[in-house]
Amino acid sequence: MQKLVQGIHQFQTQVFRSHQVLFEELEAHGQKPETLFVTCSDSRINPNLITQTGPGELFILRNVGNLIPPYESMGGMAAGIEFAVEALQVKDIIICGHSNCGAMQALLDPAKLEGLPATRAWLAHARKTERIMWESYGHLQDKPLLTATVEENVLVQLENLRSHPAVAKAVASGALHLHGWVYKIETGEVFAYDPSRGQYGSVTGNEGPAPLTMEHRATDLSI
Repeated sequence: MQKLVQGIHQFQTQVFRSHQVLFEELEAHGQKPETLFVTCSDSRINPNLITQTGPGELFILRNVGNLIPPYESMGGMAAGIEFAVEALQVKDIIICGHSNCGAMQALLDPAKLEGLPATRAWLAHARKTERIMWESYGHLQDKPLLTATVEENVLVQLENLRSHPAVAKAVASGALHLHGWVYKIETGEVFAYDPSRGQYGSVTGNEGPAPLTMEHRATDLSI
């Protein structure tokens, strides 16, 4: 806690003062983010750091495994998505998975969920991801299997996202665009899913090692 208190002191005496006008404008005029960024609760993920955005630029929703329960489940994620689309009128929604995801590890190895009944129940929203992995990726093991699971889960959650009426309506009108990303913690690279190619590629267009091609994608996904 002491480190956090010291951080607050540094923020108030250094950071806030140098950006005071910005914070006053945010308070006076409210938030107007153009992007809803959905990602994992993992402490290694910092959306604003990765995208180099400041206060008011991203509307962020986080949970274990960056999951999107179907609309029928309602709950906090549904409320956040609805508010972002209807009230804030964001133009883009990004679902961002990440390398070495503990939630996806647990999906592949349920023994890791021993003593975690709430987490086990929550991961039921990734059951389709689990089924795809065992049906189509049985030839993979260890890290390649985990990488493919992270990638597939992002696509499954995008499909769930489309079940939300506000999202479906905005996408149909062309006012909203959906994106699937994977962040590689150890290299800082971010890969975006390209539905026309059926695979992930660098979001910046730079050449480099990419995650696995989705050769065995069970369902077609147009983003």
